[in-house]
Amino acid sequence: MSQYDLVVIGTGPGGYVCAIKAAQLGLKVAVVEKRATHGGTCLNVGCIPSKALLHASEMLAEAEHSFEELGIKVGKPKVDWAKMLAHKDKTVDSNVSGIAFLFKKNKIDAHRGTGRILGTGRVEVKAEDGSTTVLETKNIVIATGSEVMPLPGVEIDEKQIVSSTGALALDKVPGRMVVVGAGVIGLELGSVYARLGSEVVFVEFLDKILGPMDGDVSKQFQRMLKKQGMNFKLSSKVTAVSKKGKSLEVTVEPAAGGEAAAETLEADVVLVAIGRKPYTDGLGLKEAGVALDERGRVKTDAHYRTNVDGIYAIGDVIAGPMLAHKAEDEGVALAEMLAGQAGHVNYDVIPGVVYTQPEVASVGKTEEELKADGVKYKAGKFPFTANGRAKAMLHSDGFVKVLADAATDRVLGVHIVGFGAGEMIHEAAVLMEFGGSSEDLGRTCHAHPTMSEAVKEAALATFAKPIHI
Repeated sequence: MSQYDLVVIGTGPGGYVCAIKAAQLGLKVAVVEKRATHGGTCLNVGCIPSKALLHASEMLAEAEHSFEELGIKVGKPKVDWAKMLAHKDKTVDSNVSGIAFLFKKNKIDAHRGTGRILGTGRVEVKAEDGSTTVLETKNIVIATGSEVMPLPGVEIDEKQIVSSTGALALDKVPGRMVVVGAGVIGLELGSVYARLGSEVVFVEFLDKILGPMDGDVSKQFQRMLKKQGMNFKLSSKVTAVSKKGKSLEVTVEPAAGGEAAAETLEADVVLVAIGRKPYTDGLGLKEAGVALDERGRVKTDAHYRTNVDGIYAIGDVIAGPMLAHKAEDEGVALAEMLAGQAGHVNYDVIPGVVYTQPEVASVGKTEEELKADGVKYKAGKFPFTANGRAKAMLHSDGFVKVLADAATDRVLGVHIVGFGAGEMIHEAAVLMEFGGSSEDLGRTCHAHPTMSEAVKEAALATFAKPIHI
């Protein structure tokens, strides 16, 4: 029987990165994965496949709405749904096979099956045929990620009533879609189908879309999506979904309650996207004595240690934002700690991106958070309508907002709505990692003409005045 330094249960972004980093640092590592392929939800049925469909549908929208103005004459574009799905599947296959290659390259043993912790230093792997293997190890990492949050009273069949997983593999583009939840996942997938021709309505419990994001961003972004043909019912909840022939009837009530004000929406497909919850089923945590918090997450300290010696946890299964890159950074930090180094994650500088069109990107504090914390701040904004490159590309929707400490000028948060926002946010993240000020950012030379000049101008607007408005 092999004796490992580390066994990682789950090979999503947190798990596979933790395993690879630990192996690079000289540890003998094994991973346990119940899926046929590595990469977890993200690579198989989440981040990666959704981005393939987002990009394809964005290209369709460009051909339909921008080509003529750019002087490009083409016929009316048509959607080959089967080929679009094939592109998505090819993208997934390429990424998951890459993880398998990296495991081999780093001499990591991969065990297929469901992992269960038998106690300190022992992990049982149950294969599909029912056979079991016990792995002996010095350390165990729980990196099992998260699963779809169910909507009470609504049964997901992944055909008509779907989660994000089913939404990535519909047999055809629906005529009408109701999306329950206007968070990141709902908006991304809803926008895909809106561009492909579906009538899309979002039902959101809160009084704003993108709940935790900056209020200014949320309000203006909703207006942009409405211009694209998407509709919203805020402060509302779905209380029932019933099948009526080939279609669905969706009962919507005010979030505050009141059946008298209920209304019914007709839909061909309902996408349930109200969030995700930690996945801990079948891990044997209770038997092993591993403590969970009130939300079902594995309790850990600042070094990712659970209350049981030698058992750690990272990623969606612990507290914090459910983001792949947050899990990856935790995986690296934990691997470094296990190898005797000083791993660290700065939770104040974790960017978040919504991959719609335009994109939304954010890092650091929102205005609402700063006000709630009693922090005195100054804000600077700059619109992409005043950016030369944005005009040239017909992508002038959106803005950049910089928030800085009123006394020290240290940047506390940056929020971007615009084409390529997910790439632009990283100069703000680097600045904030080094404790930079809005003046540092505003005085840094930016190439012209670029979209990123809007970031510089927003910084100028924060500590002085912008040049181009």
